[in-house]
Amino acid sequence: MLTEVAKQKEIKTVALVGNPNSGKTSLFNQLTGMNQRTGNYPGITVAIKTGKITRQIACVDLPGAYSLHATAGDEYILTNVLLDPEDAHYPDLVVYVADVTQLEKQFLLFTQVRDLGFPMILVLNMMDLADRQKYRLNIEALEQRLQTVEVIPVSSRTGAGIDRLKQRIVALTGQKLSLQPPANAFYQLSTSEQEAVDWMHQEFGYTNAYHSLLCMHHHQHLDHHSKVEKDHISGWCTDHHFNSLRSQIDDTMHRFDTFEPILHEVKSKNPDFENASDKADRLLTHRFAGPLFFLISMVVVFQAVFSWATYPMEWIESAFGYASSTLGASLPPTWWSSLLIDGMIPGIAGILVFIPQIAILFFIISLMEESGYMARAVFMFDRIMQRFGLNGRSLISLISGGACAIPAILSTRSISNPKERLITILVTPFISCSARIPVYAVLVAFVIPPITVLGIFNAQGLVFMGLYALGILVALLVSLLLSRTMKSQGSSYLMIHLPEYKVPNLRNVGLMVFESVRSFILEAGKIILFISLILWVLSSYGPGQEMQKAETQATEMAQTRKLDDAATANLVASQKLEASYAGHIGKWMEPAIRPLGYDWKIGIALLTSFAAREVFVGTMATIYSLGSAEDELTIHDRMAKEVDKVTGRPRYDLPTALSLLLFYVLAMQCISTLAVVKKETGTWKWPVIQFTMMTGLAYLVALITYQVFS
Repeated sequence: MLTEVAKQKEIKTVALVGNPNSGKTSLFNQLTGMNQRTGNYPGITVAIKTGKITRQIACVDLPGAYSLHATAGDEYILTNVLLDPEDAHYPDLVVYVADVTQLEKQFLLFTQVRDLGFPMILVLNMMDLADRQKYRLNIEALEQRLQTVEVIPVSSRTGAGIDRLKQRIVALTGQKLSLQPPANAFYQLSTSEQEAVDWMHQEFGYTNAYHSLLCMHHHQHLDHHSKVEKDHISGWCTDHHFNSLRSQIDDTMHRFDTFEPILHEVKSKNPDFENASDKADRLLTHRFAGPLFFLISMVVVFQAVFSWATYPMEWIESAFGYASSTLGASLPPTWWSSLLIDGMIPGIAGILVFIPQIAILFFIISLMEESGYMARAVFMFDRIMQRFGLNGRSLISLISGGACAIPAILSTRSISNPKERLITILVTPFISCSARIPVYAVLVAFVIPPITVLGIFNAQGLVFMGLYALGILVALLVSLLLSRTMKSQGSSYLMIHLPEYKVPNLRNVGLMVFESVRSFILEAGKIILFISLILWVLSSYGPGQEMQKAETQATEMAQTRKLDDAATANLVASQKLEASYAGHIGKWMEPAIRPLGYDWKIGIALLTSFAAREVFVGTMATIYSLGSAEDELTIHDRMAKEVDKVTGRPRYDLPTALSLLLFYVLAMQCISTLAVVKKETGTWKWPVIQFTMMTGLAYLVALITYQVFS
């Protein structure tokens, strides 16, 4: 097995390594710009960002970790990459990113990576903060103590030092790179550890002592060892009474004892300086004022999502309405023109119209993350989460669930307690994700008029926030119930670093917004467009001669009533839709959903949106555009004109719209999420329980709501 590797390949790989909140991802954005993509680590589905610094230099942003003694899924990825020369992300050069204001906390991982013998650059990030906080750092002295490691100060926020860093990366990767065991390791092996290292060398050919020791510690989690090899190593540990945990503790403590004196020599700080973060935290993490400020922040977020997005959404809807009516007037009445006007255009419009709201939501959330405030929110609500049977880290997953449940569920790997992790996985989909935004945006308008409250607050924005709050409340209540019924397996604790407050880097914010919008268009958009085209087929064709009969009957009915051309076209379209395959599917579902106030058209939307919640809007746009003589109307206007044939009332009145809203808040309608839950739990048992629990609760609440308000 290869350990002394001198990679002779056309493209060199540079890995960014560092603690969480060290500014590593911001530096990655500075180095790669827009030339990046997000992939998944094989077999684990955890996102790893990759990009290009130059055409010949690839850059990998590895997951943040505090130590190579991994305890969670993301940390094991880093360990796997650095210990396996055959890994696709194995680096030729390691760029270690450390927050210069937190060097004592972030130097442990650096010493471990250095002892593996990688060619390295130590990047001291956030130098602008260090200058303001009166830090003094002797970089030349630090380089002398570290010997083979070059030290480069940068600020990923301002861009200072980035050009020099790029130059050094290009220069170093242009040389012949190989692993070089350090002459003076930060940790000296004990007798038992040396025996283990010697045995690993004999059995597997490892020559780097610290590499051998880490493989001994974490062999059960290393992908490059087969099951036979893992059992072989475990057997040796048992036979020789090798205490791996004791060794890891000794390693960690000895490293701190070694590098802390070095840092004290080269670094100094003004003892009288109290930074702005300390002052701000007195208020923002206060027991009472902190949660109040967080609540106010959320009100502002949802006000902005509704208020700021109004005009761009109207422009997009008007543009597609104009395009649809113009094409309808100029193209011949053929099947392909119907596919374009009634299938593709409504489907695309159903995707693009919600970009303003999604962009605004992620813009504000990324501002909160970049500034360092989001970490404070996790810290503040840790105690509350514990009362509901969750760990403080669960809040990270729940907050992430506001974007998408899939990465939120993957992030639960940082929760070491199996029970708390499982509960977090089961309740995370209750949190309203970005896919629900289009549904809420359409239906809230039927429940609440566009008025202001107290002359300041948008009433629809307050309801929007209330729907998010309801999802959070239900998630906590279900967590409490599950924690009381599931067997306990001990407790876990929150450990999180609170970064310094800083002015958000608008470039990083812009990249996050761009990635979120692009992900929505490419991932959700593909599903919406595909479903829209399938719906067009199902809605344009029917069994036997039913479509032709429906058209004939509707035409005769229109002549009897003496309807004009526009009314006749709408009547014909309505009758043909009811006779189509889609109409038959909806009619089959109608008895089950009629008690909720839904008709067969809503039934079609419910069925298709099990692929993804946001498909509901694209489905309704397609259904209500078929044969419409008023193509310039928005989807909201078309739905508002729909009348219940039985009662004569508007189809989307308060009871129906409210019932639909609550159904979508609570229901599990995302196939991809269920697949991820199955992968993370290793069985179909929990996805089935989750789907049954959420959909059953959604049906019950929607039923009660409609019956009470109707």
